[in-house]
Amino acid sequence: MDSGSLSEERTELPKSLTEADGSAVIRVLSYNIRSMRDSPVALARVMKACAPDLVLIQEAPRFFRWRKQLARLARAADLVILSGGGSAAGPALLCSLRATVERTEDVLLPLTPGLHRRGFATAVVRFGDARLGVVSCHLSLQKDERYAQGGMLLDRVAGMGVEHAVVGGDLNERPGGRTFRRLARTLNDAWATRPWGGEYTSTPADPHQRIDAILATKGIEVLGCGVPDFLDREELRAATDHLPVLAALRVPAT
Repeated sequence: MDSGSLSEERTELPKSLTEADGSAVIRVLSYNIRSMRDSPVALARVMKACAPDLVLIQEAPRFFRWRKQLARLARAADLVILSGGGSAAGPALLCSLRATVERTEDVLLPLTPGLHRRGFATAVVRFGDARLGVVSCHLSLQKDERYAQGGMLLDRVAGMGVEHAVVGGDLNERPGGRTFRRLARTLNDAWATRPWGGEYTSTPADPHQRIDAILATKGIEVLGCGVPDFLDREELRAATDHLPVLAALRVPAT
């Protein structure tokens, strides 16, 4: 698959499992789905092929019958809705039945007049003995608002009351940008930590930039992260206007 630069390591991404010490290997998918305006069938196939435990969605349906649309997507991908959607201004979380849910919260961020409302979809889940905070975000196109939202995101992660957390989102910024760098000073950029598959996430027709990312707190081991290179190119183009980011993470037992 021609999806930008590829890492030299071409090994298979680890599958989900619970280890003898109580830690959990989980697969996390972050994906901007453009309000499902493209092919819902292709979108569900892409998501299902990645075999995720968690899906951190951006641009979930937000308006008319948004809950029904999101539920149909989850069902088609063999997942369930965890939180978010219209109630979080776009970010949403889906999960497999492997996850045990402790709590969820949808967070709306301050509205800047004339700009799109933003929010976070958040949850605390368990995989066996591993406890994990989860946040899906879609940051602003406006650089100053985006930087402020980056700070709010870090505050939200710090205030979740968990030792380990994972963030996935459309950051609307490349790794050299000041908001991306702000996040990466506190959280590990999973692609930069252990690249796997493709790097660039935008656009499927011409991958040339990485503006979508999965980030994790320091105690989580990144086993691999990137754009899956086993997915059908035409199906990716049909699904939405971003490429998905998939990571395998080892979360210690709590």
